[in-house]
Amino acid sequence: MSIQIKPALRKYFIMGSQNCESNPSLILETAIKAGITIFQFREKGTSSLKADAKIKLGKQLREICREHAIPFIVNDDVELVDLLDADGIHVGQDDQSVKELRKYFPDKIIGLSVSTPEELANSPLELVDYIGAGPIFQTVTKTDAKSVVGLDWIRSLRAQFPSLPIVGIGGINTENAESVLKAGADGVSFISAITQAKNIEESVKQL
Repeated sequence: MSIQIKPALRKYFIMGSQNCESNPSLILETAIKAGITIFQFREKGTSSLKADAKIKLGKQLREICREHAIPFIVNDDVELVDLLDADGIHVGQDDQSVKELRKYFPDKIIGLSVSTPEELANSPLELVDYIGAGPIFQTVTKTDAKSVVGLDWIRSLRAQFPSLPIVGIGGINTENAESVLKAGADGVSFISAITQAKNIEESVKQL
Protein backbone atom coordinates (compact mmCIF):
# COMPACT_ATOMS: atom_id res chain seq x y z
CA MET A 1 0.00 0.00 0.00
CA SER A 2 1.48 3.31 -1.11
CA ILE A 3 0.65 5.93 1.54
CA GLN A 4 0.43 9.66 0.93
CA ILE A 5 1.21 11.07 4.37
CA LYS A 6 -0.57 14.42 4.38
CA PRO A 7 -3.96 13.12 3.17
CA ALA A 8 -3.63 10.15 5.53
CA LEU A 9 -3.26 12.46 8.53
CA ARG A 10 -6.53 14.27 7.88
CA LYS A 11 -8.68 12.17 10.26
CA TYR A 12 -6.33 10.27 12.55
CA PHE A 13 -8.15 7.90 14.89
CA ILE A 14 -6.29 6.58 17.97
CA MET A 15 -7.75 3.81 20.13
CA GLY A 16 -7.12 0.92 22.49
CA SER A 17 -9.53 -1.30 24.38
CA GLN A 18 -9.18 0.93 27.45
CA ASN A 19 -10.92 3.74 25.53
CA CYS A 20 -13.91 1.63 24.52
CA GLU A 21 -17.22 0.92 26.21
CA SER A 22 -18.21 -1.42 23.38
CA ASN A 23 -16.41 -3.75 20.96
CA PRO A 24 -13.21 -2.05 19.63
CA SER A 25 -13.44 -3.91 16.31
CA LEU A 26 -16.97 -2.65 15.70
CA ILE A 27 -15.97 0.90 16.65
CA LEU A 28 -13.03 0.80 14.23
CA GLU A 29 -15.10 -0.69 11.43
CA THR A 30 -17.77 1.98 11.86
CA ALA A 31 -15.18 4.77 12.03
CA ILE A 32 -13.47 3.55 8.85
CA LYS A 33 -16.75 3.41 6.96
CA ALA A 34 -17.51 6.92 8.24
CA GLY A 35 -14.26 8.30 6.82
CA ILE A 36 -11.23 8.10 9.12
CA THR A 37 -7.99 8.15 7.11
CA ILE A 38 -5.44 6.46 9.43
CA PHE A 39 -5.55 4.42 12.64
CA GLN A 40 -3.18 4.14 15.60
CA PHE A 41 -3.39 1.19 17.98
CA ARG A 42 -2.61 2.60 21.42
CA GLU A 43 -3.11 -0.05 24.08
CA LYS A 44 -1.85 1.80 27.17
CA GLY A 45 -3.00 2.56 30.69
CA THR A 46 -4.16 0.77 33.82
CA SER A 47 -7.08 -1.07 32.24
CA SER A 48 -5.33 -1.94 28.97
CA LEU A 49 -4.79 -5.46 27.69
CA LYS A 50 -1.44 -7.18 28.17
CA ALA A 51 0.62 -9.88 26.45
CA ASP A 52 -1.39 -12.30 24.28
CA ALA A 53 -4.69 -10.46 24.71
CA LYS A 54 -3.09 -7.24 23.46
CA ILE A 55 -1.59 -9.01 20.45
CA LYS A 56 -4.89 -10.74 19.65
CA LEU A 57 -6.81 -7.45 19.61
CA GLY A 58 -4.01 -5.81 17.63
CA LYS A 59 -4.24 -8.50 14.96
CA GLN A 60 -8.02 -8.07 14.72
CA LEU A 61 -7.75 -4.31 14.29
CA ARG A 62 -4.82 -4.69 11.89
CA GLU A 63 -6.87 -6.97 9.67
CA ILE A 64 -9.78 -4.53 9.60
CA CYS A 65 -7.43 -1.74 8.50
CA ARG A 66 -5.86 -3.97 5.85
CA GLU A 67 -9.27 -4.90 4.43
CA HIS A 68 -10.14 -1.22 4.04
CA ALA A 69 -6.66 0.03 2.97
CA ILE A 70 -6.32 2.21 6.08
CA PRO A 71 -2.74 2.80 7.33
CA PHE A 72 -2.18 1.02 10.65
CA ILE A 73 0.21 2.64 13.14
CA VAL A 74 1.40 1.22 16.46
CA ASN A 75 2.02 3.45 19.46
CA ASP A 76 5.51 3.14 20.93
CA ASP A 77 6.04 -0.63 20.76
CA VAL A 78 8.77 -1.82 18.40
CA GLU A 79 8.01 -5.49 18.94
CA LEU A 80 4.36 -4.95 18.12
CA VAL A 81 5.23 -3.28 14.82
CA ASP A 82 6.79 -6.54 13.65
CA LEU A 83 4.18 -8.82 15.22
CA LEU A 84 1.30 -6.96 13.59
CA ASP A 85 3.11 -6.04 10.37
CA ALA A 86 2.17 -2.41 11.05
CA ASP A 87 2.63 0.35 8.50
CA GLY A 88 4.43 2.47 11.06
CA ILE A 89 5.06 3.56 14.62
CA HIS A 90 4.38 6.74 16.60
CA VAL A 91 6.65 7.70 19.49
CA GLY A 92 7.01 10.44 22.07
CA GLN A 93 10.13 12.26 23.12
CA ASP A 94 10.82 9.82 25.97
CA ASP A 95 10.37 6.67 23.87
CA GLN A 96 12.91 4.90 21.69
CA SER A 97 14.96 7.35 19.64
CA VAL A 98 13.91 8.11 16.10
CA LYS A 99 17.48 7.47 14.91
CA GLU A 100 17.33 3.88 16.21
CA LEU A 101 13.83 3.38 14.86
CA ARG A 102 14.81 4.53 11.39
CA LYS A 103 17.60 1.94 11.34
CA TYR A 104 15.09 -0.79 12.29
CA PHE A 105 12.37 0.46 9.99
CA PRO A 106 13.83 2.14 6.90
CA ASP A 107 10.55 1.87 5.01
CA LYS A 108 7.93 2.29 7.76
CA ILE A 109 6.06 5.46 8.70
CA ILE A 110 7.54 7.13 11.79
CA GLY A 111 5.62 9.80 13.67
CA LEU A 112 7.03 11.86 16.55
CA SER A 113 5.24 13.97 19.15
CA VAL A 114 6.71 17.45 19.61
CA SER A 115 5.45 19.83 22.29
CA THR A 116 8.06 22.56 22.84
CA PRO A 117 10.74 24.54 20.97
CA GLU A 118 13.37 22.61 22.96
CA GLU A 119 11.95 19.27 21.83
CA LEU A 120 11.79 20.58 18.30
CA ALA A 121 15.44 21.58 18.37
CA ASN A 122 16.40 18.08 19.53
CA SER A 123 14.19 16.21 17.06
CA PRO A 124 15.73 14.79 13.85
CA LEU A 125 12.86 15.89 11.63
CA GLU A 126 14.63 14.60 8.52
CA LEU A 127 14.09 11.06 9.84
CA VAL A 128 10.35 11.29 10.57
CA ASP A 129 7.38 11.19 8.21
CA TYR A 130 5.16 13.45 10.30
CA ILE A 131 4.98 15.13 13.69
CA GLY A 132 2.18 15.13 16.24
CA ALA A 133 1.89 18.67 17.60
CA GLY A 134 0.26 19.23 20.95
CA PRO A 135 -1.49 18.82 23.25
CA ILE A 136 -3.45 21.59 21.55
CA PHE A 137 -6.30 21.49 24.07
CA GLN A 138 -6.85 19.98 27.50
CA THR A 139 -7.26 16.22 27.32
CA VAL A 140 -8.60 13.71 29.83
CA THR A 141 -7.82 10.63 27.73
CA LYS A 142 -4.07 10.69 28.37
CA THR A 143 -3.13 10.81 32.05
CA ASP A 144 0.50 11.60 31.18
CA ALA A 145 -0.29 14.46 28.79
CA LYS A 146 2.02 17.48 28.76
CA SER A 147 1.01 21.11 29.25
CA VAL A 148 -1.41 22.52 26.69
CA VAL A 149 0.40 24.40 23.91
CA GLY A 150 -2.58 25.82 22.03
CA LEU A 151 -3.12 26.68 18.38
CA ASP A 152 -0.11 29.01 18.32
CA TRP A 153 2.15 25.94 18.40
CA ILE A 154 0.62 24.72 15.14
CA ARG A 155 0.99 28.17 13.59
CA SER A 156 4.63 28.39 14.70
CA LEU A 157 5.50 24.95 13.32
CA ARG A 158 3.78 25.66 10.02
CA ALA A 159 5.60 28.96 9.63
CA GLN A 160 8.97 27.29 10.28
CA PHE A 161 8.29 24.17 8.21
CA PRO A 162 5.86 24.92 5.37
CA SER A 163 5.96 21.39 3.92
CA LEU A 164 6.24 19.28 7.09
CA PRO A 165 3.29 16.91 7.63
CA ILE A 166 1.67 17.94 10.94
CA VAL A 167 -1.22 16.39 12.84
CA GLY A 168 -2.72 18.14 15.85
CA ILE A 169 -3.03 16.04 19.01
CA GLY A 170 -4.72 16.50 22.38
CA GLY A 171 -8.29 17.34 23.31
CA ILE A 172 -9.53 17.65 19.73
CA ASN A 173 -13.25 17.18 19.19
CA THR A 174 -16.02 17.97 16.72
CA GLU A 175 -16.27 21.55 17.97
CA ASN A 176 -12.62 22.58 17.78
CA ALA A 177 -11.16 20.42 14.98
CA GLU A 178 -11.69 23.07 12.32
CA SER A 179 -9.63 25.61 14.27
CA VAL A 180 -6.67 23.19 14.31
CA LEU A 181 -6.84 22.78 10.54
CA LYS A 182 -7.14 26.54 10.02
CA ALA A 183 -4.03 27.05 12.19
CA GLY A 184 -2.06 24.99 9.65
CA ALA A 185 -2.30 21.32 10.60
CA ASP A 186 -2.75 18.74 7.86
CA GLY A 187 -5.03 16.72 10.08
CA VAL A 188 -6.44 16.13 13.54
CA SER A 189 -6.11 13.13 15.82
CA PHE A 190 -8.76 12.04 18.29
CA ILE A 191 -9.75 9.30 20.69
CA SER A 192 -12.84 10.03 22.77
CA ALA A 193 -14.46 12.10 20.00
CA ILE A 194 -15.13 8.70 18.41
CA THR A 195 -14.99 6.11 21.21
CA GLN A 196 -17.52 8.08 23.28
CA ALA A 197 -19.59 9.40 20.40
CA LYS A 198 -23.33 8.77 20.39
CA ASN A 199 -23.16 8.77 16.59
CA ILE A 200 -19.75 7.79 15.19
CA GLU A 201 -20.69 8.53 11.57
CA GLU A 202 -21.78 12.07 12.40
CA SER A 203 -18.74 12.71 14.58
CA VAL A 204 -16.27 11.60 11.89
CA LYS A 205 -17.98 13.92 9.39
CA GLN A 206 -17.70 16.86 11.78
CA LEU A 207 -14.04 16.18 12.45
